[in-house]
Amino acid sequence: MSLKRKVYQALEDIVGAEYICEDPAVLESYRYSLSQTAIHIGPFFKTLTPKGEAVLLPGSAEEVQAIVRICNRYRIRLKASSTFWSAMGYPSYENTIQLDLTRMDRILEIDEKNMFAVIEPHVIGANLQAELMKRGLNTHIIGAGSNCSPLASATSYVGPGPDTISMGFSEENLLGVEWVMPDGKFLRTGSLGSGLGWFCGEGPGPGARGIVRGVSGARGAMGVFTKCAIKLYPWPGPAGLPVEGTVPAYRTVLPDNFRAYTLAFPNWKSWADACHRIWDAGIGYIAHRQFNLLGRDLKAAMIRILTDPTKTLSDLEELVRDPAVQKLNEEMKHDFQIVLAGMTPRDIEWQEKALNLILAETGGWKVEAMNVPEMEQWSLLYLIRVGHKNLNLVYGGGYDGCFGMLGPPDFGAAHAEDAGEFKRKWEEKGAMVDAGGDCMIGGLGGLGGGGICMWENFAHFDPADKDSVEGTCEFFDACFQYGLQKGMGPGMERSNALSRGADGRATPKEVRERALARSPKPAVFRYQRKIKEAFNPNNLGDEYYLTLDEPDSQKR
Repeated sequence: MSLKRKVYQALEDIVGAEYICEDPAVLESYRYSLSQTAIHIGPFFKTLTPKGEAVLLPGSAEEVQAIVRICNRYRIRLKASSTFWSAMGYPSYENTIQLDLTRMDRILEIDEKNMFAVIEPHVIGANLQAELMKRGLNTHIIGAGSNCSPLASATSYVGPGPDTISMGFSEENLLGVEWVMPDGKFLRTGSLGSGLGWFCGEGPGPGARGIVRGVSGARGAMGVFTKCAIKLYPWPGPAGLPVEGTVPAYRTVLPDNFRAYTLAFPNWKSWADACHRIWDAGIGYIAHRQFNLLGRDLKAAMIRILTDPTKTLSDLEELVRDPAVQKLNEEMKHDFQIVLAGMTPRDIEWQEKALNLILAETGGWKVEAMNVPEMEQWSLLYLIRVGHKNLNLVYGGGYDGCFGMLGPPDFGAAHAEDAGEFKRKWEEKGAMVDAGGDCMIGGLGGLGGGGICMWENFAHFDPADKDSVEGTCEFFDACFQYGLQKGMGPGMERSNALSRGADGRATPKEVRERALARSPKPAVFRYQRKIKEAFNPNNLGDEYYLTLDEPDSQKR
């Protein structure tokens, strides 16, 4: 169904003829192949997001507001996206217009004294970080990579990453917000709403963060965030990253107040103990189990490829058979990466001593092969910039996470081996990449000195192969049941699927209702339903903002 001419003309009058399009070929390019993420898969090859009725590229908050008002007038759904990472940036219903916020890409302000930046939706982490480093500042980069939008992460999702140990989750860094609400009104939160600038996102009176974000962000389903302020952090390095090498083996040489290590441990208990001690010591600029996304049995070979420009993926099978590579894989079985950044020479000296003591107490060690200058320089650039997230898709073109566990390191460590072995047995069936079962990655700690670890076990598969897709679907179903049986809880293999009910066995609403009603805190999703009814009375978003109806016994 196409937009009525009067509606199309009204929208064109807002953005101009150059920034609106309903050409079928263009609209087709704004669809997303859900088979790249197995949690969304329905019948094979029927896996594209719905095609929008038109795509618009607004250039200002005022244009966004005018578009939202038109959508309310004519009851047209809308979906806004900044960098289009994953299916959540695309419509999940027909009769939807797609807002592409690419034109809204300005860094509006960098307040060095009060350490915040004001940005628009299409400012990406890499560009913001580059500008901040010139001023001795840095910004949190989420695990999805520096190609993503800090505004989208802070306002609309969760946003952990390698630097979370010192810079927190994205939602913790959210200050003032400018929000075009689903009814077309502006909401400017905190100090901004009082005309006092962007420095605070709360008050006066009750803060609006819970309404703005919900349990884990509205994911583009509740209006459009047009500007926000992001909290910043010290950067004790040079004004720019001096990059050397050639693709993909880029590296950076930083002053001696930076150190990058891969740490390994004899077992998961000592791994978890080290996390607690690192938090207690207050060290770590970056700490993440990052390179394991490549797989327990493949990561040493892939690291060789990524640090040697003469190597390609075609060398992978030969490298995997190399005894030295196999030995390194075994050594890094229980590992994570850490970057120390000293604010002064004495600071880095103290951090180094503290880390050495922690390793002595836990039986851990610095992996020698990763400690040579070339490897340290490559690791530094990788972890600071987070510019390699295409590696999620490199093996087969599709991936997704399972066994997503969030909690103390002891919780994840207690289940990591079981989860990895369960996945390894499924890999042997041939549907997924045989990576050794353990592709578990995640950040160590959160803002304020630790407390939690994030665990996400990647499953790599081929979205163009029917057996691979269907086998991965079966694996995720089995993961869900296994996680409940073993006390891990429901994993991320189901989290986004709830927004679509994409298993073909029931309507999306029925799937969501069943799953959310069995969640540990179903009342959260019932409150979100009330918020949605109050702020989005015409229901112009999609179902990524998870809601749950009242039980029949409480309905009047």
